[in-house]
Parts: sequence; C-alpha cells; structure tokens
Amino acid sequence: MSDVITPAMDLHPQPAGGAPRPWAFPAPERTSLDNGLTVLRCHRPGQQVVAVEVLLDSPLDTEPEGLDGLATIMARAFSEGTDRHSAEEFAAELERCGATLDAFADHPGVRLSLEVPVSRLEKALGLLADALRAPAFDPAEVERLVRNRLDEIPHEQANPARRAAKELSRQLFPAGSRVSRPRQGTAETVERIDAAAVRAFYDRHVRPATATAVVVGDLEGTDLDALLADSLGAWQGDAGKPNPVPPVTADDTGRVIVVDRPGAVQTQLLIGRVGPDRHDRVWPAQVLGTYSLGGTLTSRLDRVLREEKGYTYGVRAFAQVLRSTPEGTGAAMLAISGSVDTESTGPALEDLWKVLRTLAAEGLTEAELDTAVQNLVGVAPLKYETAAAVASTLADQVEQHLPDDFQARLYRMMADTGATEATAAVVSAFPADRLVTVLVGDASRIAEPVRALGIGEVSVVTG
Repeated sequence: MSDVITPAMDLHPQPAGGAPRPWAFPAPERTSLDNGLTVLRCHRPGQQVVAVEVLLDSPLDTEPEGLDGLATIMARAFSEGTDRHSAEEFAAELERCGATLDAFADHPGVRLSLEVPVSRLEKALGLLADALRAPAFDPAEVERLVRNRLDEIPHEQANPARRAAKELSRQLFPAGSRVSRPRQGTAETVERIDAAAVRAFYDRHVRPATATAVVVGDLEGTDLDALLADSLGAWQGDAGKPNPVPPVTADDTGRVIVVDRPGAVQTQLLIGRVGPDRHDRVWPAQVLGTYSLGGTLTSRLDRVLREEKGYTYGVRAFAQVLRSTPEGTGAAMLAISGSVDTESTGPALEDLWKVLRTLAAEGLTEAELDTAVQNLVGVAPLKYETAAAVASTLADQVEQHLPDDFQARLYRMMADTGATEATAAVVSAFPADRLVTVLVGDASRIAEPVRALGIGEVSVVTG
C-alpha cells in the first residue's frame, strides 16, 4: 500500500471583531405637500425595498353609533378597486410592481402599509394614491368584505386568547366607550354596514390635510419630491380638523372573571389594567421592568411558572398603547398573558401573585436589569435592519403624537435607568391588588380554586 499524503493546510488567523460603531434610531426629515399631507422620509442605504406607511385620522371613536367595524371595512376596501382599476385589475397591477399593500383600523385611525422595490416605487405610489384619492367602494365588493368579516367573528369568539382580550376590554372600560368593544365590530354591527356607509365615513374623515405618509428605504438617486407630488400630491380634499381624542377611563378594581368553556383542558389567562402611555416619564423604566417580569424566556414569570413548575409553555408581560393625545396624555393596556392546563390554574395564579409580591418586596437585581437593557437596547440595530421596521415605528410615533426623535431618546433613557427605578415602575404597573383577571376555561373546575386564592371577587360569564 502506498502512503497517503495529506496536503499541507494554510491556517489563517480568526478575524477579529471590528470596533463597535455608535448607533441611533434613524432621524427622519419632515416636510409637507401642497395639499397639506405631512411627509416623513428616511434614507436607509442598502434598503432596496421601500416601505411606505400612510396614517389616516379616522379613529374608531368616529364610527357612527351601531356601525362598529366600519373603519375596518373601509380599510380593507381601499385595495378593492379605484376609479381607474377594478378590484382584480388593482391586485394585478400591485403584483406587477412586486408590491404588497395592507390596511387595518385601530383606535387611533386607519393605516395603509406599502412595500415595493425602489425601482418600482413610482408605479406603486400611483396605485396607493389612487386608492386614497378615488376608492371605488363597489357595493358588491363591500358586501363581500362584510361577509368575510362576519365569517371571521365566530372563529375569534372560539379562540381563547381573542375571547379573553374581548372580555378584558369589556370589563375595564365603561360600556359607552369605544375601547370597551371589539375593534373590528360585532356580528350585529358589521352586518349593518354597506357601501353607502363606507363612502360616507370616507368623505367625512379621509383627507390629505390630516394624513401623514412615512417613506423609508434607499432613496439615493430617487427624486422623491417629484414622485410624491405626482402621486399622493394629486389627492385633494378640504383642510379639515384633527379629530378630538376622548379620555380613557378604566375600572381596575381587583377581580376575576371566568369565561366558561365547559370541558376545556386549558385555561387562558389574561391579567391587566390601564397605565400611562409613552408620554409619561415612567415609560422607559416601565419597559425595562415589564421585560424583566415577563418579556422573555429568562424573565421571572417564566422562570417560576415554566421552568420550575412546568405549568405553561410561556407567560408574557407587555404594555400596548391604546390612545394618545396631542396634549401629551394617553393610556396603555398593561397585561400578563399565557395559558396553563386546567388543573394547574389555581396553583399557577397563586405562584404568579407570589412573583408579583416578591418583586415588590425585593426588587429587580442589577443582573436582571442588565439583561433587559442588552436585549432591548443592545439588539435595536438588528431590530431595525429593514425599512418596514423603521417605517412602522416612525408611524407609531406620529399616531401617538410623539416627537420624531422619541425612539432614539427612549433607548438612551433606558440605558441610563437603574434597577430601583425599573422596580418602582413595574410594581406600579402591576400592583397585586389592582388587577383584573380574565380566565377562559372550565368554570366548574377552576372557579373554586381561584376563589380560594383571595385575589378578587370571582364571577362567571358564558362564553
């Protein structure tokens, strides 16, 4: 046998990491078109897919009485034809551009989101402008959208998480408040919607002077001013006035509501109350504290309920802004969400409350805070790698009446927040005696064990 000769290998040294570069959330340039449309633009080199967000001042509070869900149907109808294209033609034109167009309605208003390769931005902006300028609102298409929405509602009612969210809003807010009712309407309200109602709502609330467009992507060599002038700039309407923002009031008296699902093998938990929005100086500390409580697999709630006790696959704590005002006030939903098997419902809630009380008594550790800062601030450059992520956050800031540099300042403030401040914020956000608990599960098996915990009066509703 001949000897096997192994060729020599040249080993190169392992590449060394480069020096860290400073990063801040991108700063947009703010301008306006002749028709009054506000424009925020942000050049992001290398982002060849441009993201466009258009915000319309048509909040859910402005829906006519008995027509909850009207804003949602209008939002969906924007892509169902214009004065130039039928619904099928409009969809085909978007596809030829390689573009996607989505729209949805939320408490602050309606938002349209467009993504398109920068090479086809001109054509896509023209389609978006047509949808806003002259939507068809064809009666047959609106009727189809209404039927689709009616088909969705039973599925949402059957979904434990969606049912819990619906019940929590109903419990927290006064019955006359729009935030107490489903954002996309109920079967009773949606079935009353027709093309005439959609057209009337559009005529009353959709105009360029109260709208904002956010454009993010690699704009090098693109005459964005000319493209916007020829597209969204052709959209006309009267000046109008911004809609008033009603105050949010809530009843967070500690109590438990069981939505009865006989035979359910799991219980969906949703525990919440209302707290400050992003205008409040406590927000940066509250974000860090909430993340340490239940923002990740290594948070306190998961360490106890998932890792130690095995009750759940995961429990999350979060804050979701509901509504903000130009005056710098507003409200956010503060909540803890998860699911456990039916037999573990009582023990899981008991341990969850122990976590909250221990947190109030002992506070967060510096290690927990450091982890939260690294996971929220340290990974921010990766979070905002895409134009769509930047555009969405800029649009959120507009929607919530925040300054254009808010996100950049938020990261700086979080980096400077101490454990004591974060502890105070999260304890204030989730006081053990001021939480409304919604449980979707088998009332015959969970009501009594929960009642024995003494975390609030227990009532049962059908589900």
